[in-house]
Amino acid sequence: MRAVITVINDVKTDRRVLKHSSLLKETGFDVTIIGRRCHKGEKLPEENSQIVRLRIPFSKGPLMYLTFNIRLFFSLLFRRADLYLANDLDTLLPAFMISKLFGRQLIYDSHEYFTGQHGLAERRLKHNVWKWIERRTLPRIKWMITVSPSIAALYKEEYGVSAVVVRNVSMPSAGIVLRSRSDTGAGDDDLLAVFQGSGINPGRGAEELIEAMALTSGVRLLIIGSGDAIDSVIELAALRGVSHKVKFLNRMPWEEMMSYTRCSDVGLSLDKDTCVNQRYSLPNKLFDYISAGIPVIASPLTEVKTLVEGYGCGVILSEVTPAAIAETLNRVRDDKFFLASLKRKAEQAAEDLTWEKEKIREQDLLRSVINRVIK
Repeated sequence: MRAVITVINDVKTDRRVLKHSSLLKETGFDVTIIGRRCHKGEKLPEENSQIVRLRIPFSKGPLMYLTFNIRLFFSLLFRRADLYLANDLDTLLPAFMISKLFGRQLIYDSHEYFTGQHGLAERRLKHNVWKWIERRTLPRIKWMITVSPSIAALYKEEYGVSAVVVRNVSMPSAGIVLRSRSDTGAGDDDLLAVFQGSGINPGRGAEELIEAMALTSGVRLLIIGSGDAIDSVIELAALRGVSHKVKFLNRMPWEEMMSYTRCSDVGLSLDKDTCVNQRYSLPNKLFDYISAGIPVIASPLTEVKTLVEGYGCGVILSEVTPAAIAETLNRVRDDKFFLASLKRKAEQAAEDLTWEKEKIREQDLLRSVINRVIK
């Protein structure tokens, strides 16, 4: 059996796509991943899957999406498969069309509530285009996966599709070698906080975090990742005079990133309730922090609050403001017993929130799909 996974993100750092690939191979598929070439000369993950990266002359904007989807359609047209797994709405239409053309099975994995993203609703034409694609495809899709119960409920209400919830629980990170704290600029008595993410964009709390650093002492911060807001965040750190307290690291492979995360004291997840998508999201970084066994300081989003308070593995802010963030960082810095208690609960949560447990739901779905493929 042959499967093709489609994704527009950077294959190198998209752990969810790589987990899909591993599960499909475990189930007996030969797997090809078709993505987009994002960086020249980048080192790809060590995968047994074939990875095809399409060259797109545009790095962002409508022309990038249009060109990618056209090239993806023709790539799929001449690459037959028994199963297509489309990741997110920006790769769904070509995979949907090819699956219908050849009568093959299709799984759609929605990593987010795509049309509810921050800023998209205000861009009426773009929003209407993506909504049109959803309306033409989702009611006709049998197999769907998404990342949180709340987002699954939205798709069920809107399109009648029943999505299997597979949270983006991290792979085990215990075997990853820790970085030395001296590599981060933190002293032995400092509280080392990490803020990670592939999308450091407006509405993710990075600006408020930098403002909070001006209200703390004895706290050092790692910001790992890239995004639309990263340049302005670096400028803000300089403007507020906290650049010496903040270390910025570029986007990097997951294992390398986790070597920094695992030597930190707390992890920050500060997405704000700026849109439906973020309101019901379960950020990847949340599970990375828990996998690393470090407590979480998080914004009061619906799914995030339920998870963190359920395990008692962190602190939920009352609001995402510089004052609230600074107050919590200072409290965790000063109360070593409180920090130790949160860390124990994070380690206990890590024992329960494992990919081995989480992947069972996707394995059950794959077994149903295989039965259709064999027929």
